[in-house]
Amino acid sequence: MIVYDIALTTRFRGITRRQGVLLEGPAGWGEWSPFPEYDDAVAARWLAAALEAAEVGFPTPVRSSVPVNAIVPAVGPEQAAARVRQAGCRTAKVKVAQSGERLGDDVARVAAVREALGPDGLVRVDANAAWDVAGALEALRELSQFGLEYAEQPCRSVEELRQLRRGLDAAGIAVPIAADESIRRAVDPLAVRDIVDVAILKAQPLGGVRAALELAERLGLPAVVSSALETSVGLRAGVALAAALPELSHACGLETASLLLDDVAHDPLRAVDGELPVRGLHVDRDALARVAAAPEVALWWRQRLGRAAALLGRPDLEEL
Repeated sequence: MIVYDIALTTRFRGITRRQGVLLEGPAGWGEWSPFPEYDDAVAARWLAAALEAAEVGFPTPVRSSVPVNAIVPAVGPEQAAARVRQAGCRTAKVKVAQSGERLGDDVARVAAVREALGPDGLVRVDANAAWDVAGALEALRELSQFGLEYAEQPCRSVEELRQLRRGLDAAGIAVPIAADESIRRAVDPLAVRDIVDVAILKAQPLGGVRAALELAERLGLPAVVSSALETSVGLRAGVALAAALPELSHACGLETASLLLDDVAHDPLRAVDGELPVRGLHVDRDALARVAAAPEVALWWRQRLGRAAALLGRPDLEEL
């Protein structure tokens, strides 16, 4: 068990460092990195995904590579355009509705990304449930001029998404809706089936690749596999999920290793010409030492792991 602590290239999701646990087992390495605000019950589901990777491995892939989108944090227009050009992807996901920003900031960022991609590129936005229904309608009316592929989790609740869908249809605003939090953090993840157009699937939050594949079948929606801002170890699970889906019609949100200033693999999972290969991963022992967390951080994660392991009925992990 290794506790890592890696700085980000830019503030993302309100944080500047990413921390988590890497576990080595008979099938390889797994990552457990639930965000600090999540309770132990949620963290236990993330742990199940790490144990699947380390102890069982992944399903047989049906494709040899996975198309991915560039990720654009809440940065200025020039930096947003530069990130898109550097990534070399034909699809870009742009963070919007960030705290402290205005709609004009979102419009400028998305406009810069659209220009950088050109008319044939695909632009999607992610609000992380920050808008209410009225705010989402206003924002998507403005942003729809850029031909959005979809808007990810524009509102928080399923009922708000339902109201937004009606409002978009009534206003003639042709922006598809994707659900993320309304699937992975919902009591009933199937409640969005008749409301949204795309399902965002994340291997760790959903309890592993096989659990996510089962949910994808039940949802019956086009799926986009996305990361949880992991190292290449965690991203490998996301790639395995995307590679095992029977159909994959959209680029996936797995180009997030570029947001980390370091990684733990000899060959980090970075996109080449907008694709991630489906391949094995070799963890770098020197890198593990380089990114090892400070003792007080490691202790916090070890104690948290013990609590999550207890919920899974894994007393062997409580002593790591």
